[in-house]
Amino acid sequence: MITIFYDDRCGMCSREINYYKKIAPKEVFDWAGISYSKDKLAKYNISEEQSLKLLHAIDDKNKLHIGVDAFILIWKQLMVWRILARIVALPIVYCCVTTTYKIFANKRFRKLKY
Repeated sequence: MITIFYDDRCGMCSREINYYKKIAPKEVFDWAGISYSKDKLAKYNISEEQSLKLLHAIDDKNKLHIGVDAFILIWKQLMVWRILARIVALPIVYCCVTTTYKIFANKRFRKLKY
């Protein structure tokens, strides 16, 4: 199984994950909301702060994927989204998307009131 650590107290984050949950094949993902998965986070040495800043995922081989790499991991498992995973993985696109995501994620994190 692929474990996805997401901010379950963030409305936008939860909406996106809930969409993925609806379209994802059964028994592929373990959707782990950060607010109730502190033990799982600790198992992988992921701090709550790190997990709130960027999306984190653990693949079926126990490899950690962070940020855009975590999204690519999710998208590869979803029928139509596989195309986006391939496009985003292209070097120039990956660089642009990663930079944009980090800017967005840092801005969102600074606004958190947890």
